[in-house]
Amino acid sequence: MKILAIETSCDETACAIVEDGHRVLADPVATQIEVHARYGGVVPELASRNHVVDIVPVVRQALSDAGLTWADIDAIGITRGPGLVGALLVGLQVAKALAFAHDKPLVPVHHLAGHLHAVFLHRPDEPKPAGPAWPHVALAVSGGHTALYRVDDPTTVHQLSNTRDDAAGEAFDKVSRMLGLGYPGGPVVERLARPGDPEAIRFPQPRFKDGGPRAQLDFSFSGLKTAVLTWIKRHAAEGLPEGQARADLLASFQRAAVDQLVLRTRRAAAQVGAGDVVLSGGVACNSVLRQRMRDALAEDGVALQVPRPRWCTDNAAMIAGAAFANAQARIAALGPGHAPEDRRMTAIASWRLHRPLEAAR
Repeated sequence: MKILAIETSCDETACAIVEDGHRVLADPVATQIEVHARYGGVVPELASRNHVVDIVPVVRQALSDAGLTWADIDAIGITRGPGLVGALLVGLQVAKALAFAHDKPLVPVHHLAGHLHAVFLHRPDEPKPAGPAWPHVALAVSGGHTALYRVDDPTTVHQLSNTRDDAAGEAFDKVSRMLGLGYPGGPVVERLARPGDPEAIRFPQPRFKDGGPRAQLDFSFSGLKTAVLTWIKRHAAEGLPEGQARADLLASFQRAAVDQLVLRTRRAAAQVGAGDVVLSGGVACNSVLRQRMRDALAEDGVALQVPRPRWCTDNAAMIAGAAFANAQARIAALGPGHAPEDRRMTAIASWRLHRPLEAAR
């Protein structure tokens, strides 16, 4: 089964074609980093406008790269949420139109379900990865999401924790903005932190008064951002830090953020009794996080699996892969054609991933 999927949840316009849920035949992405960099973050209106410009060329490129026509496509997957509602609607309306025009089933996909599936993807000339054992724990960590999940099988996910305020990727972006380092913050913070001493500044770890198992797994990054801002203001007379002082500050911030992610993931793996952990989302590209997580989990006898960096950031291949199981069920129940009720499908800007992943309408 070949699924063409569209992803427009934030600022990447992506289309991909994936065969049987794991074999990536094409996955072009049109990025908007330069558009939003001057503003220090994603501007929703600009994101929507650029999706309108890029989406049709990206779909055409995916078909061209795969050497396929619409007759070869079995279903269309689409990110229904969560995300920026205007951006989601651009992709959804195009997917609905294509499904109607070519009489293809339309399969809505949760954006985070895509991230959790990305570890199973591979190129046509590569062997299929073994993938994590079921059940396993997955950490989805990006600019908009930081949450832990227990993944029982390809269509059943249970949320174990969430962030109580800001996502980890947002914290990296905001710290970068505080120091005038540009957007996106993750890559520049990691690069400039390399010569720094991660023990130079002791930043606090969050503690929740409510206690209980959930409080041991939830995340919070607002306090860490405030601590960094306080340090910068305390040294304001010296100007923004440069050189080794800046490297030490960034390395200490990165260490505190990574420590929190690693600690709570280890706890979740122990609670679930999982032998595998999946690290996904844009922040999973951070090499310090990957190495620290791998080393820490190895001490517990737990293996870490991470998608390749291209499939950690937002992409449509993960959406097509995650759509596979539901596409099979949809075609078995309703047949291979377009369903009239697909035309009433709407975007869900806030959509919790905590249930069997049936195609909600």
